[in-house]
Amino acid sequence: MIIMTTTKFNPVQLHLLQLFAHELGQNELADIKALLADYFVRKADEEMQRLQQRNPTTQADLDALLNTHLRTPYKKP
Repeated sequence: MIIMTTTKFNPVQLHLLQLFAHELGQNELADIKALLADYFVRKADEEMQRLQQRNPTTQADLDALLNTHLRTPYKKP
């Protein structure tokens, strides 16, 4: 099945559109959402582990972060 559109899709989006061209039930949709969520959580965990190995965080770093003000102050009009 070929999808004709003026919107440019990346290869992943095109593959998913073709894969899901048929009707899905609510259970199948929930399963796919869970699979995608698990995938992205795993990728985030892998990246955090890589960052931690490259630049280890100490308890002192975490304590300093607790006392750091990171919000941008609002200017009064």
